Amino acid sequence: MMNFDGKTFWITGASSGIGEGVAYELAKHRTQLILSGRNEEALARVADRCQTLGAATRIEAFDLTDYERMQAAVDSVLADGVKIDGLMNFGGISQRSLAVETPVEIDRKVMEINFFGTIAITKALLPHMIANGGGLIVVTSSVVGKYGITFRSAYSASKHALHGFFESLRAETAGKNIQITILEPGRIATNVSLNAITKTGEKYGIMDKGQAAGMSAEESARIILRAVRRGKKEVLYGGKATLLVHIRKWLPGLFYFLASRVDSTK
Repeated sequence: MMNFDGKTFWITGASSGIGEGVAYELAKHRTQLILSGRNEEALARVADRCQTLGAATRIEAFDLTDYERMQAAVDSVLADGVKIDGLMNFGGISQRSLAVETPVEIDRKVMEINFFGTIAITKALLPHMIANGGGLIVVTSSVVGKYGITFRSAYSASKHALHGFFESLRAETAGKNIQITILEPGRIATNVSLNAITKTGEKYGIMDKGQAAGMSAEESARIILRAVRRGKKEVLYGGKATLLVHIRKWLPGLFYFLASRVDSTK
């Protein structure tokens, strides 16, 4: 079982939501945390609390689409002799719009952040992990990385892509002590729907009812760390939304009937 005590973890999307919750849980293990996200002020707030919980912290702010800044951050950290034991990918964006009304530029934006941004920082750190004898990579997919529902075409596609990439990477790194854990959360009470983009690229600005009533980010963080400690390859959790994964597998006819009728904002 993985021991978090005293290890160094790089967390993207650390300024809010699940990433913030995981940062606080890891801080209790007197870890060293590198916190990344776009909002440097919010990262500073998270870093302060992590320090009070016992962690040493470092902020590296960047947008997941800014590969040059991301690589500079990685180069700076590694140049300081920091050994990265784990990368936890929580940065991302959601979408709320019908596919037929959504310009491809919006699809590209979602893919750039959720897929290409995640694999970019993974590729930047993976050689370092392999050279140091192994490491942990946590990837945030979603239940809609397993199936598609209305108003999530680009978001769902980006999460499906993560599954394909990281399952291939898991096979390629077999024997190199690289643990890859793919998270498949359902409804978690975060700001993901508020910050989702619409067909115009503007913020959706509405808290989905199911989101508001979802599992807390704190409980989500505890589930994640328990699963990581046990070496789980996939972690499906987060309320009724997870049931559709099982229905799709065992009762596909019922799934396709339900998927076209589910109001994904409830």
